[in-house]
Amino acid sequence: MRPEPRQSVERMASLPNRISDLLWDWAAWTPRSPALIDSEHFWTYGDLATAVRSAEAFLITLSIRAGDRLMVVNENGRATISLFLAACNLDVWIVLANARLSAAEIAAIAGHCQPRRIIFTVEVSAEAAAHAEIYGAKLHDLPWLGKLAAGPLHEVAEPEPVHASSEEQVAALLYTSGTTGAPKGVMLTHRNLLFNAAIAGGVRGCVCNDVVYGAMPISHVSALASIFLSSLYAGACFVSFPRFAPDQCMREITRGLTVLQGVPAMYSRLLAHIHETGASLGPHRLRFTWAGGSPLTQGVKQAIEKLTGLPLHNGYGTSETSPSIATTRFGEPRSDCAVGPPIPFVEVRIVGNDEQPLGPDEVGEIWCRGPNVMKGYYKASDMTAKAITADGWLRTGDLGKLDTEGTLHLCGRSKELIIRSGFNVYPIDVEAVLMTHPKVQQVAVIGMPAAHGNEEVVAFIQPVKDRSLTQGELAAFCAERLAPYKRPSRYVFCGALPASPTGKILKHRLATIASAQA
Repeated sequence: MRPEPRQSVERMASLPNRISDLLWDWAAWTPRSPALIDSEHFWTYGDLATAVRSAEAFLITLSIRAGDRLMVVNENGRATISLFLAACNLDVWIVLANARLSAAEIAAIAGHCQPRRIIFTVEVSAEAAAHAEIYGAKLHDLPWLGKLAAGPLHEVAEPEPVHASSEEQVAALLYTSGTTGAPKGVMLTHRNLLFNAAIAGGVRGCVCNDVVYGAMPISHVSALASIFLSSLYAGACFVSFPRFAPDQCMREITRGLTVLQGVPAMYSRLLAHIHETGASLGPHRLRFTWAGGSPLTQGVKQAIEKLTGLPLHNGYGTSETSPSIATTRFGEPRSDCAVGPPIPFVEVRIVGNDEQPLGPDEVGEIWCRGPNVMKGYYKASDMTAKAITADGWLRTGDLGKLDTEGTLHLCGRSKELIIRSGFNVYPIDVEAVLMTHPKVQQVAVIGMPAAHGNEEVVAFIQPVKDRSLTQGELAAFCAERLAPYKRPSRYVFCGALPASPTGKILKHRLATIASAQA
């Protein structure tokens, strides 16, 4: 394992005990520095500290205790951030659920985690207000937090044990987006999230005078840890929006953003907006752009780099790893879509079907071990034991390979591997080719059962708006660029691909769409 950089060693040694300690430190050191901007408010670190103390007092009046689960049905904004930090300071487990989930999904999460109360950020989200009505939540208008609705007290909910150690005390219970099945409750400790903020944020070069874009949902671990907490760790300014909009993003870039991070779907929407409207990006202060959360394609990478004049960095992680596993290094951009070497203090190995390590450039399942690995799945010890080996390796379920230099390359999810006529087809390879077609905005590829136990390759296409596209065009395009066994046998056109609030395509829903169209 390569020696860790001095800066990373120092950051690791100086991690605080609780996430909220970061705020108290910055409020003491630089109380007048900008901390949070949203559509209506500008807060310094002193202001943010006052708001978090107000949120603490509010939670105490709601009879929230240390060890309780507090569920917040939310979209981004000052209330969500304040409640999160207040919960961290009170040793409360916060359960962040995106308000755009369905009523059934919200009910399933609440039924599983048994929260002491549910709070709804009704001021910034009509969807949160609709959920609040279902639960008979009472409206509160608070000086610092704005309008919130609090559901009834769940008196029989028992608190979890409280631990002094940051490695044991859970900060956030996040439910996976369910892209490949039923969501699970991922227990992330203060140490998990602080490690990611310090180390992953450090290798991306985040500093105190940065202005960081924050429209990805904080209910997702990537936005929570890699964007918001990394900016908090650095003492930077976080610019918060309830959701992403391309015109708003362009406007904020010209106003002075220095760091732009998001999922590839966000960048695809930005490019589509520019194509449809003829908008252009003028002078800007951006110094760093980064993509993660789902595979990045070469076409999107090159187009964004041309737009900003900056390298688009790439990274990889999972909800279970807080989330970072690997990322390209600031100052060391790549021309391909590799996700870079593992971050400091994290080990990665590639294993075969026999769970034995594979050599360089061999494709297998990605395993990960380090301070980023979750405490486990909530109320699911058997599932946790299947995911994490006795010696601490997390089985990610993703496919990849390490090259001779130790750089990680993604190949897809093991469950998504398509076996066609005895050949392995990795959907990411087919998607990367289709995304280079000028009339394709988004694409997802899955395998579906075919005759004689075989599988067929099915491509779901979201065309660029107002551009006609036919199956024949795509078939001819792929025939020039893909081996015969990789070429889709079917193309299914969609107005919009089903996606999570973060923009991640929900592949488990695609087979139903294909069957309905057939």
